[in-house]
Amino acid sequence: MNIIHHGAVNGVTGSCHQLNINDKTSVLIDCGLFQGDEKASSAGGNSLEIQFDISNVSALIVTHCHIDHVGRIPYLLAAGFKGPIFCTTATASLLPMVIEDALKVGVTRNSQMINAFLKLLKRQIVAVDYKKWFELPVISSENDIDSFKTAKAKFQVAGHILGSAYVEIELGKRPNNHRVVFSGDLGAPYAPLLPAPKAPYRADTLVIESTYGDKNHAKRKERSKQLKQLIDKAVSDNGVVLIPAFSIGRTQELLYELEQIIYAQRNVSSVWQSIEVIVDSPMAANFTELYLKFKDLWDKEARRKVHSGRHPLDFNQLYTVDSHQQHMQTIEYLAKRNKPAIIIAASGMCAGGRIVNYLEAFLPDKTADVIFVGYQAKGSPGRDIQKYGPRGGYVFLNHEKIKINAGVHTISGYSAHADQAGLINFVKRMRHKPQHIRIVHGDDYAKKALQSEYINLLPDCDVVIG
Repeated sequence: MNIIHHGAVNGVTGSCHQLNINDKTSVLIDCGLFQGDEKASSAGGNSLEIQFDISNVSALIVTHCHIDHVGRIPYLLAAGFKGPIFCTTATASLLPMVIEDALKVGVTRNSQMINAFLKLLKRQIVAVDYKKWFELPVISSENDIDSFKTAKAKFQVAGHILGSAYVEIELGKRPNNHRVVFSGDLGAPYAPLLPAPKAPYRADTLVIESTYGDKNHAKRKERSKQLKQLIDKAVSDNGVVLIPAFSIGRTQELLYELEQIIYAQRNVSSVWQSIEVIVDSPMAANFTELYLKFKDLWDKEARRKVHSGRHPLDFNQLYTVDSHQQHMQTIEYLAKRNKPAIIIAASGMCAGGRIVNYLEAFLPDKTADVIFVGYQAKGSPGRDIQKYGPRGGYVFLNHEKIKINAGVHTISGYSAHADQAGLINFVKRMRHKPQHIRIVHGDDYAKKALQSEYINLLPDCDVVIG
């Protein structure tokens, strides 16, 4: 058994890990797109093409459907992969929508080609409920009596986005079995809407993300208070507030928190009762519908609000923008009026999507504010705005130099990723601790900081980066 990484080793995007079960069988865990600077540094300088041998890959296991974990699936299928694509039931509903959008943005707008591909994709998707073991297709290696001849896997709640999971893979049978755990992206504890991940009972080998391996998030009350204070200040001059956010996960969490603030201010502040919250993303609106459909996966707090008659993702001041024409009309409308508004639009790293048009229109405006609530990869426009905005710098968007006069703020506590404490607790709370830990999906300093913590926690464990 060995593991080869085809992404998310030298950064946080392009997640793709190959678990070689024996010399005839391997499985892939995720097959994601590279983003930011990692596009150029990916193998061969090509972030799309599958440049590794897939002849013995029998299955793909998807932890969740963020584009940096699933964006290369079209290219995997184009390379000839015909095996099952295992994912949770909720992810099975989300995945075709994500891939359809990725095809339209990066490959083709030919509806016939897209529909043919989606038909193929849906035929290969196998939906599996959480906590249910499922068999992985394994070809026995008769030449090696010590190799693993069977394998099974199980999805556990990761709490990152709807349907997200970490995966336990058991190789072989007792007493000589080996348990490998791939974390995918672990959610932050006490995040709104979804329950926090619980550590597995056992892991012999652990492959774990480290996005925030070097820092801890603000507590939920603190970040909600900070969000309210920032918006209070931002709208005092009737300016717009732009929040770049991923369509899946971050958008729904923000809506949940904004509804909470509006509800708490119902008898206190008239301003909050008049602020329009605009979600300008058809994808985000569709995903929100699926979040509503899968309410049984929400945490207890969110379900209690629904039972009390509240609508955390569908409140009165929420407006959604659908067509491109409506999108352009909304920008024009906001530029002319003298009333505050909060706009949530993708992409989360400002590397494309409708948020770019808002940034081009409002970054030069001193009354506008940009609030980052998630990780910004190196080389992404979001990272440049985050870095140079506070010092009155500029950013290139669509090859145009845009001056940044708007206020730029960051609330790290809204990350959908576990922080250092969460990543440490994930290991600490295992009954049977791992003998091997591989740290992936993080910048160098984050990975090294987490490695140091794990070595202190488990002195006899082999802890390596990548």
